[in-house]
This record gives sequence, C-alpha cells and structure tokens, in this order.
Amino acid sequence: MQFDRLKRRELITLLGGAAAWPLAARAQQLDRVQRVSVLMGPAENDPEAQSEIAAFRQGLQKLGWTGRNVRIAYRWAAGDANRMQTAARELVALQPDAILAVTSPPVAALLGETRTIPIVFTRVSDPVASGFVSNLAKPDGNVTGFTTYEFSLAGKWLQLLKDVVPSIARITLMFNPATAPVGGSDFLRSAEVAASSMGIEVKAAPVHDVAEIERAIVAVAGDANGGLINLPDVFLVAHRELTIELTARHRGADDLSISLFCIEWWPDVLRG
Repeated sequence: MQFDRLKRRELITLLGGAAAWPLAARAQQLDRVQRVSVLMGPAENDPEAQSEIAAFRQGLQKLGWTGRNVRIAYRWAAGDANRMQTAARELVALQPDAILAVTSPPVAALLGETRTIPIVFTRVSDPVASGFVSNLAKPDGNVTGFTTYEFSLAGKWLQLLKDVVPSIARITLMFNPATAPVGGSDFLRSAEVAASSMGIEVKAAPVHDVAEIERAIVAVAGDANGGLINLPDVFLVAHRELTIELTARHRGADDLSISLFCIEWWPDVLRG
C-alpha cells in the first residue's frame, strides 16, 4: 500500500495512536493479520526502551490489535550505526504494512531502504532539518510521527547549566557524529550562537567509542570552570550508565569542577 493513499490517522491508529476509523472499516482491518516492524535505537536491555515497547503493545491491544491479527518484528541497534543499517535492511525485507522507528538514526537508515512502506517515528529531533519530512504540518513521502526536540533548545541547555554553575566559562558538547541528529552540527551551531551572548566558550567533543567518552570526560574534569552537555544521541543513551559512572569518578573533590547535564537521564542521575 502506497503511503500517499493511506490516511495519516489510519497509520497512527495501526501504531497505537488515537482510534479514528469507522467501526465497519476497523472490523474489516482487524480480520487481516497486519505486519509491523519496529527499529529501536537503544539496546534491548535498556529499561526505558523496554517501557516504551510495553506502552506500544498496550496501545495496540486497546485498539484491538493482538497476537491474533498483528505480527511484530523487533530489531535493536544498541546505538550502533552499522547495526542500524543492517537491521533496517532486514526489517524492510519483511515487507511490513508499517514500521515504527525510535530516534533519528533508525529513521535515516530505514529511509535508505524504502520510500514506500509507511514509517512512524518517535523521539526525533527536528525532522525537517534532519531531512525526513519537508513540512511539519503535512509530512510528505512515507514518513510521519512525533518530534521531541528542536535544535534551538541547545541554547536553553547552556543557560540552565550557567544558572546552576554561574562561574562556568567553558562547556563541552559531547556527541557521536554517526548517531547524533544531523551529526550534532545543528545543536552545536545553536549552542555557539547562544554562548556568544553568555560569555561562554563552547567546545565540541565528538566521540565514537567508550574510550573516547572517557577521554572527553577527563578533559572536562581537568577544567575547574568547565561543564559538559551530552546531546540527544542514541549512542550516548546506550552508554549513559557508563557516562554517569565516569563523571562521578573523575569530577574530583570539588563537585562543581564538572557539571553533567544528561538529556533525558535525570532519573538515572538522581538514583546515582
């Protein structure tokens, strides 16, 4: 079924959104086994990702989609760009009726494999700037969904960190260029614009593996007036426990020698 012939509300209904089909049409659809693929950016053992999957299944069940009339195939990328490409290829080969993609890298990987199978995304930063859709009000092609962040928020994160630690002079933005939205460039650009009015220096810390994560944290910890912001990035989310652990280990005697602002990680930080 071509995406341009599928009403957006019908696709959202299929993936657990608000039910809007006429009863007769829904009953007819429920008689046929639908195939849904799900590509998750985090690892399979990620508690937050598992809670999202549980909510997804619950939403489907409330709409009448159960094991009797829907088959769901899952793939987990664990924040790895290569695994996302492989998983996207495998899921598209299954020829599902629709695909759910969580975070930006899975969406990009899936669009490299299909321009016809409907894709619904969640937890995506600025789908227009990422090139997934050309218009928020009327998404074109085979993609629609829900956005979480937009790049200008980077300036707000800097301001928040400045409010917490007024003496901060340098802030490092850590991200993986292979998995951060638009390679992290738009978040970085927005942060640089905001930093100029705050008298703060912004540094980029691209990381590709756990060794580089530790090196970046050690570098910031050595700066008495330095701070760290982890950009929304599925790679860093996959390694958030390690990042929090390393930050606690290297921050030194003065707790303000390093300020960690973990986007979406506050429950983990508070528990730590």
